[in-house]
Amino acid sequence: MFGLDRLRAIHAVALHGSIAAAAAALHVTPSGLSQQLAKLEREAGQPLLVRDGRGVRLTPAGRLLVAHAAEILDRLTLARSELDRLHDEVTGTVRVGALPTVVDGLFPRLVQLLVERHPRLRITLLAGESEDTIPRVVHGDIDIAVFDSWDQLPTRLPSSITNRTLFEDVADLALPAGHRLAHRSSIELSELNDVEWVTWVEGSTCAEWMVQTLRLSGLDPTVRAAVSSFATQMSLVSLGIGAALVPRLGRSGVPAGVVLIPVRPALKRTISALWRPPADRASVHAVIDALDTVGAGAAAELERS
Repeated sequence: MFGLDRLRAIHAVALHGSIAAAAAALHVTPSGLSQQLAKLEREAGQPLLVRDGRGVRLTPAGRLLVAHAAEILDRLTLARSELDRLHDEVTGTVRVGALPTVVDGLFPRLVQLLVERHPRLRITLLAGESEDTIPRVVHGDIDIAVFDSWDQLPTRLPSSITNRTLFEDVADLALPAGHRLAHRSSIELSELNDVEWVTWVEGSTCAEWMVQTLRLSGLDPTVRAAVSSFATQMSLVSLGIGAALVPRLGRSGVPAGVVLIPVRPALKRTISALWRPPADRASVHAVIDALDTVGAGAAAELERS
Protein backbone atom coordinates (compact mmCIF):
# COMPACT_ATOMS: atom_id res chain seq x y z
CA MET A 1 0.00 0.00 0.00
CA PHE A 2 1.20 3.51 -0.81
CA GLY A 3 0.93 6.17 1.91
CA LEU A 4 -1.15 9.24 0.98
CA ASP A 5 1.55 11.66 2.16
CA ARG A 6 4.03 9.93 -0.11
CA LEU A 7 1.63 10.08 -3.07
CA ARG A 8 1.17 13.81 -2.40
CA ALA A 9 4.96 14.14 -2.35
CA ILE A 10 5.59 12.64 -5.80
CA HIS A 11 2.54 14.45 -7.23
CA ALA A 12 3.99 17.77 -6.00
CA VAL A 13 7.40 16.97 -7.50
CA ALA A 14 5.74 16.26 -10.85
CA LEU A 15 3.90 19.61 -10.70
CA HIS A 16 6.78 21.79 -9.53
CA GLY A 17 9.80 20.10 -11.16
CA SER A 18 12.13 19.90 -8.16
CA ILE A 19 12.21 18.58 -4.62
CA ALA A 20 12.85 22.06 -3.19
CA ALA A 21 9.87 23.63 -4.99
CA ALA A 22 7.61 20.70 -4.09
CA ALA A 23 8.67 20.92 -0.43
CA ALA A 24 7.86 24.64 -0.35
CA ALA A 25 4.41 23.99 -1.87
CA LEU A 26 3.67 21.29 0.73
CA HIS A 27 5.15 23.35 3.59
CA VAL A 28 7.68 20.65 4.54
CA THR A 29 11.48 20.59 4.51
CA PRO A 30 13.32 19.25 1.43
CA SER A 31 14.97 16.58 3.58
CA GLY A 32 11.57 15.49 4.94
CA LEU A 33 10.18 15.29 1.41
CA SER A 34 13.21 13.29 0.23
CA GLN A 35 12.59 10.79 3.02
CA GLN A 36 8.96 10.40 1.92
CA LEU A 37 10.07 9.83 -1.68
CA ALA A 38 12.67 7.27 -0.60
CA LYS A 39 9.96 5.35 1.32
CA LEU A 40 7.70 5.51 -1.72
CA GLU A 41 10.42 4.03 -3.94
CA ARG A 42 10.84 1.17 -1.46
CA GLU A 43 7.07 0.61 -1.54
CA ALA A 44 7.08 0.67 -5.35
CA GLY A 45 10.13 -1.59 -5.59
CA GLN A 46 11.75 0.45 -8.36
CA PRO A 47 13.22 3.94 -9.00
CA LEU A 48 10.67 6.72 -9.46
CA LEU A 49 12.95 9.77 -9.88
CA VAL A 50 16.34 10.48 -11.43
CA ARG A 51 18.50 13.59 -11.13
CA ASP A 52 18.25 16.01 -14.05
CA GLY A 53 20.59 18.98 -13.66
CA ARG A 54 19.42 20.94 -10.62
CA GLY A 55 16.04 19.24 -10.65
CA VAL A 56 14.63 15.76 -11.03
CA ARG A 57 12.58 13.93 -13.63
CA LEU A 58 10.21 11.02 -13.36
CA THR A 59 11.08 7.54 -14.54
CA PRO A 60 8.39 5.63 -16.49
CA ALA A 61 7.36 4.03 -13.19
CA GLY A 62 7.23 7.48 -11.60
CA ARG A 63 5.00 8.86 -14.37
CA LEU A 64 2.65 5.90 -14.01
CA LEU A 65 2.39 6.36 -10.25
CA VAL A 66 1.84 10.13 -10.56
CA ALA A 67 -1.09 9.56 -12.95
CA HIS A 68 -2.73 7.28 -10.39
CA ALA A 69 -1.84 9.65 -7.54
CA ALA A 70 -3.59 12.55 -9.31
CA GLU A 71 -6.77 10.47 -9.63
CA ILE A 72 -6.60 9.35 -6.00
CA LEU A 73 -6.06 12.88 -4.66
CA ASP A 74 -8.92 14.25 -6.78
CA ARG A 75 -11.21 11.50 -5.49
CA LEU A 76 -10.27 12.36 -1.93
CA THR A 77 -11.07 16.03 -2.56
CA LEU A 78 -14.43 15.01 -4.00
CA ALA A 79 -15.09 12.81 -0.96
CA ARG A 80 -14.30 15.77 1.32
CA SER A 81 -16.73 17.90 -0.70
CA GLU A 82 -19.55 15.37 -0.41
CA LEU A 83 -18.95 14.96 3.31
CA ASP A 84 -19.08 18.75 3.76
CA ARG A 85 -22.47 18.84 2.04
CA LEU A 86 -23.89 16.42 4.62
CA HIS A 87 -23.68 19.17 7.22
CA ASP A 88 -25.66 22.38 7.37
CA GLU A 89 -22.68 24.21 8.88
CA VAL A 90 -19.82 25.11 6.53
CA THR A 91 -16.40 24.50 8.09
CA GLY A 92 -12.78 24.11 7.05
CA THR A 93 -10.16 26.42 5.56
CA VAL A 94 -10.27 28.05 2.12
CA ARG A 95 -7.07 29.44 0.61
CA VAL A 96 -7.61 32.52 -1.57
CA GLY A 97 -5.16 34.29 -3.86
CA ALA A 98 -6.24 37.80 -4.85
CA LEU A 99 -5.05 40.95 -6.59
CA PRO A 100 -3.61 43.59 -4.24
CA THR A 101 -6.43 45.99 -5.17
CA VAL A 102 -8.99 43.31 -4.27
CA VAL A 103 -7.19 42.64 -0.99
CA ASP A 104 -7.39 46.32 -0.06
CA GLY A 105 -10.85 46.99 -1.45
CA LEU A 106 -12.81 43.81 -0.72
CA PHE A 107 -11.07 41.48 1.70
CA PRO A 108 -12.07 43.16 5.00
CA ARG A 109 -15.73 43.13 3.93
CA LEU A 110 -15.38 39.54 2.69
CA VAL A 111 -14.03 38.30 6.01
CA GLN A 112 -16.70 40.19 7.94
CA LEU A 113 -19.46 38.65 5.82
CA LEU A 114 -18.04 35.13 6.18
CA VAL A 115 -17.81 35.52 9.96
CA GLU A 116 -21.52 36.40 9.96
CA ARG A 117 -22.57 33.61 7.60
CA HIS A 118 -20.18 30.80 8.52
CA PRO A 119 -18.49 31.35 11.90
CA ARG A 120 -16.46 28.12 11.71
CA LEU A 121 -15.10 28.75 8.21
CA ARG A 122 -11.50 30.00 8.05
CA ILE A 123 -10.00 31.91 5.14
CA THR A 124 -6.32 32.48 4.38
CA LEU A 125 -5.07 35.02 1.88
CA LEU A 126 -2.20 35.27 -0.59
CA ALA A 127 -1.88 38.66 -2.29
CA GLY A 128 -0.57 38.34 -5.83
CA GLU A 129 -1.08 39.19 -9.48
CA SER A 130 -3.17 37.01 -11.79
CA GLU A 131 -0.09 35.48 -13.42
CA ASP A 132 0.98 34.21 -9.99
CA THR A 133 -2.32 33.06 -8.48
CA ILE A 134 -3.99 31.31 -11.45
CA PRO A 135 -1.22 28.67 -11.81
CA ARG A 136 -1.40 28.05 -8.06
CA VAL A 137 -5.09 27.16 -8.38
CA VAL A 138 -4.27 24.79 -11.25
CA HIS A 139 -1.54 23.13 -9.15
CA GLY A 140 -3.80 22.88 -6.11
CA ASP A 141 -1.70 25.20 -3.89
CA ILE A 142 -4.70 27.50 -3.31
CA ASP A 143 -8.45 26.99 -3.71
CA ILE A 144 -9.63 30.26 -5.30
CA ALA A 145 -7.98 33.02 -7.32
CA VAL A 146 -9.56 36.46 -7.75
CA PHE A 147 -8.11 37.87 -10.96
CA ASP A 148 -8.67 40.61 -13.51
CA SER A 149 -9.00 40.71 -17.28
CA TRP A 150 -8.65 44.00 -19.15
CA ASP A 151 -10.57 44.65 -22.35
CA GLN A 152 -7.26 45.60 -24.00
CA LEU A 153 -5.40 42.54 -22.63
CA PRO A 154 -7.73 39.60 -21.82
CA THR A 155 -6.49 36.97 -19.36
CA ARG A 156 -6.14 33.49 -20.83
CA LEU A 157 -7.60 30.80 -18.57
CA PRO A 158 -6.71 27.11 -18.38
CA SER A 159 -9.45 24.70 -19.46
CA SER A 160 -9.31 22.79 -16.17
CA ILE A 161 -10.90 25.51 -14.02
CA THR A 162 -14.32 27.08 -13.37
CA ASN A 163 -14.77 30.84 -13.17
CA ARG A 164 -17.44 33.37 -12.25
CA THR A 165 -17.55 37.09 -13.09
CA LEU A 166 -17.90 39.29 -10.00
CA PHE A 167 -17.99 42.91 -11.21
CA GLU A 168 -16.40 45.49 -13.53
CA ASP A 169 -13.82 48.12 -12.63
CA VAL A 170 -12.60 51.17 -14.58
CA ALA A 171 -9.20 52.85 -14.71
CA ASP A 172 -8.95 56.65 -14.68
CA LEU A 173 -6.06 58.92 -15.58
CA ALA A 174 -4.11 60.36 -12.66
CA LEU A 175 -2.53 63.70 -13.62
CA PRO A 176 -0.57 66.30 -11.66
CA ALA A 177 -2.98 69.12 -10.77
CA GLY A 178 -0.81 71.61 -12.67
CA HIS A 179 -0.95 69.76 -16.01
CA ARG A 180 -2.47 71.65 -18.95
CA LEU A 181 -5.35 69.12 -19.23
CA ALA A 182 -6.08 68.76 -15.51
CA HIS A 183 -9.25 70.85 -15.82
CA ARG A 184 -10.90 68.46 -18.31
CA SER A 185 -13.91 66.27 -17.48
CA SER A 186 -12.60 63.46 -19.74
CA ILE A 187 -9.52 62.82 -21.84
CA GLU A 188 -8.47 60.73 -24.82
CA LEU A 189 -5.10 59.10 -24.19
CA SER A 190 -3.88 60.26 -27.60
CA GLU A 191 -3.90 63.84 -26.24
CA LEU A 192 -1.15 62.98 -23.72
CA ASN A 193 1.96 63.28 -25.87
CA ASP A 194 3.76 65.53 -23.37
CA VAL A 195 3.84 63.37 -20.23
CA GLU A 196 6.05 60.65 -18.82
CA TRP A 197 4.47 57.73 -17.01
CA VAL A 198 4.46 55.93 -13.68
CA THR A 199 3.55 52.25 -13.95
CA TRP A 200 3.92 48.83 -12.35
CA VAL A 201 7.18 46.92 -12.32
CA GLU A 202 8.42 45.62 -15.66
CA GLY A 203 7.23 42.13 -16.52
CA SER A 204 3.93 42.37 -14.64
CA THR A 205 0.58 42.08 -16.41
CA CYS A 206 -0.37 45.59 -15.20
CA ALA A 207 2.74 47.10 -16.78
CA GLU A 208 2.18 45.19 -20.02
CA TRP A 209 -1.46 46.29 -20.13
CA MET A 210 -0.59 49.96 -19.59
CA VAL A 211 2.15 50.10 -22.21
CA GLN A 212 -0.03 48.25 -24.72
CA THR A 213 -2.98 50.54 -24.03
CA LEU A 214 -0.89 53.68 -24.54
CA ARG A 215 0.63 52.33 -27.76
CA LEU A 216 -2.84 51.49 -29.11
CA SER A 217 -3.60 55.20 -28.57
CA GLY A 218 -0.64 56.17 -30.74
CA LEU A 219 1.73 57.03 -27.88
CA ASP A 220 5.30 55.87 -27.36
CA PRO A 221 5.34 55.98 -23.55
CA THR A 222 8.41 56.84 -21.52
CA VAL A 223 8.24 55.15 -18.12
CA ARG A 224 9.78 57.42 -15.48
CA ALA A 225 9.16 55.14 -12.48
CA ALA A 226 7.83 51.62 -11.91
CA VAL A 227 6.39 50.63 -8.52
CA SER A 228 4.02 47.84 -7.45
CA SER A 229 1.50 50.02 -5.57
CA PHE A 230 -1.17 52.33 -6.91
CA ALA A 231 -0.95 54.44 -3.75
CA THR A 232 2.76 55.02 -4.37
CA GLN A 233 2.10 55.73 -8.04
CA MET A 234 -0.37 58.50 -7.12
CA SER A 235 2.13 59.92 -4.63
CA LEU A 236 4.65 60.17 -7.47
CA VAL A 237 2.02 61.81 -9.68
CA SER A 238 1.38 64.39 -6.93
CA LEU A 239 5.10 65.29 -7.09
CA GLY A 240 4.89 65.88 -10.84
CA ILE A 241 6.95 62.79 -11.73
CA GLY A 242 4.48 61.63 -14.37
CA ALA A 243 0.96 60.40 -15.08
CA ALA A 244 -0.60 57.02 -14.19
CA LEU A 245 -3.62 54.87 -14.98
CA VAL A 246 -5.31 53.88 -11.73
CA PRO A 247 -8.26 51.48 -11.30
CA ARG A 248 -11.03 52.85 -9.10
CA LEU A 249 -10.82 49.78 -6.86
CA GLY A 250 -7.15 50.63 -6.30
CA ARG A 251 -7.78 53.97 -4.61
CA SER A 252 -7.67 54.14 -0.86
CA GLY A 253 -7.33 57.92 -1.08
CA VAL A 254 -6.25 60.58 -3.54
CA PRO A 255 -3.26 62.75 -2.50
CA ALA A 256 -3.35 66.52 -2.78
CA GLY A 257 -1.98 67.63 -6.13
CA VAL A 258 -3.53 64.72 -8.09
CA VAL A 259 -6.52 64.99 -10.42
CA LEU A 260 -8.37 61.85 -11.56
CA ILE A 261 -10.04 62.11 -14.97
CA PRO A 262 -12.10 59.49 -16.86
CA VAL A 263 -10.57 58.26 -20.10
CA ARG A 264 -12.32 58.06 -23.50
CA PRO A 265 -12.98 55.28 -24.43
CA ALA A 266 -13.27 53.82 -20.94
CA LEU A 267 -10.55 51.44 -19.76
CA LYS A 268 -12.47 48.51 -18.26
CA ARG A 269 -11.45 45.34 -16.49
CA THR A 270 -13.53 42.41 -15.28
CA ILE A 271 -12.87 41.04 -11.78
CA SER A 272 -13.59 37.30 -11.58
CA ALA A 273 -13.03 34.31 -9.32
CA LEU A 274 -11.85 30.89 -10.43
CA TRP A 275 -11.44 27.49 -8.82
CA ARG A 276 -10.73 23.88 -9.84
CA PRO A 277 -13.68 21.47 -10.15
CA PRO A 278 -12.01 18.94 -7.75
CA ALA A 279 -12.06 21.73 -5.13
CA ASP A 280 -15.77 22.27 -5.80
CA ARG A 281 -16.77 21.83 -2.15
CA ALA A 282 -19.25 23.59 0.11
CA SER A 283 -16.64 25.81 1.76
CA VAL A 284 -15.34 27.01 -1.62
CA HIS A 285 -18.87 27.83 -2.77
CA ALA A 286 -19.48 29.72 0.47
CA VAL A 287 -16.52 31.98 -0.26
CA ILE A 288 -17.52 32.41 -3.93
CA ASP A 289 -21.05 33.41 -2.87
CA ALA A 290 -19.63 35.89 -0.35
CA LEU A 291 -17.36 37.32 -3.07
CA ASP A 292 -20.46 37.76 -5.24
CA THR A 293 -22.14 39.75 -2.47
CA VAL A 294 -19.23 42.06 -1.67
CA GLY A 295 -18.48 42.38 -5.39
CA ALA A 296 -22.00 43.66 -6.03
CA GLY A 297 -21.49 46.24 -3.29
CA ALA A 298 -18.14 47.27 -4.77
CA ALA A 299 -19.66 47.62 -8.24
CA ALA A 300 -22.31 50.00 -6.90
CA GLU A 301 -19.67 52.09 -5.11
CA LEU A 302 -17.43 52.23 -8.20
CA GLU A 303 -20.38 53.39 -10.31
CA ARG A 304 -20.94 56.31 -7.95
CA SER A 305 -17.25 57.28 -7.76
